[in-house]
Amino acid sequence: MLDALDDPDCRTIIERIDGPMTATEISDACDIPLSTTYKKLALLTETGLLDRRARPRADGRHVARFVLAFGEVRIGLDETRSVNAVVDRWERSPADRPSDPWSEAGEET
Repeated sequence: MLDALDDPDCRTIIERIDGPMTATEISDACDIPLSTTYKKLALLTETGLLDRRARPRADGRHVARFVLAFGEVRIGLDETRSVNAVVDRWERSPADRPSDPWSEAGEET
């Protein structure tokens, strides 16, 4: 997680992501090449800082959208001077979940 937070491209993605966004939208918003964006999105999702949500499209393929998965990260030392990282993850409320899984079908990536 510290590697992701130390990476300038990852920090830019965190700063610019605005609701569920596709990799292409993130690449455009951050002015980062798409191939690099995919690598950074993988790192951010592996560390739990982003959530990846797949939605089916009408053609049967899925479109992936990425959203922030945290509100705060706290890094500190405990009483034994060991590094601790605490991530306050956002829970997805029922209102944020589509009632119809096909609601985003047909959207472009």
